[in-house]
Amino acid sequence: MQIKKIIYYLGIDANPVSHLEKIISGIGGFLSIFSIIYISSLYVGVEAVYVIPSMGASAVLLFAAPHSALGQLWNVIGGHLISAAIGVTCARYLPGGIAAAASVGLAIGVMYYARCLHPPGGATALSAVIGGPHIHALGYEYILTPIAINTVTILLVAVLFNALFRWRRYPTFLIPKESDLDSAHKDYAPVDHANFVYALSQMDTFIDVTEDDLLKIYQLATGREVISNSK
Repeated sequence: MQIKKIIYYLGIDANPVSHLEKIISGIGGFLSIFSIIYISSLYVGVEAVYVIPSMGASAVLLFAAPHSALGQLWNVIGGHLISAAIGVTCARYLPGGIAAAASVGLAIGVMYYARCLHPPGGATALSAVIGGPHIHALGYEYILTPIAINTVTILLVAVLFNALFRWRRYPTFLIPKESDLDSAHKDYAPVDHANFVYALSQMDTFIDVTEDDLLKIYQLATGREVISNSK
């Protein structure tokens, strides 16, 4: 029981993704960054800025959690490009430490209002400030090369690679609609932790929401009490 409590407090969710899915995610991440480096080498003159570190974070979302609301098309495009512009502006007109902090804070706020919240965007903004002389020398060109090139490349790889697997289609509007659900599933039977573990294992993909939030959504939607693993 103590171990279960420790697991709960650490935020370790039960997300029974298969070994195959984990391997596929890793391969997708490898291919995306390799493609970015190759394509950027054709258009970006300075090797040091072929790929921005925040693309590694985007790769995690696009290939380990392709259905995440934080990793859809507008989130990735707007998140990176808007944040890049904010980062360059802060680097130009604000002093060092203030520029770094302001770039991230402003990027979060603007992404929220622009409805393109994408966590790696914060790193894109920060990189424009602390990325060193090669990045600073680019000025606003940083938005086009490497950010726009990196962003378009990783999205193309995400669409093409995930299309190979029916359950991973990206973006989400390409996911096949399920029309053959058993009518018994519409009776809103009581659910508990074990039910959610089973349901997640059947989906076999990382779900970007905590178990407690899923249970809360079910409770609010049906008005039925649920049993959380934390109890």
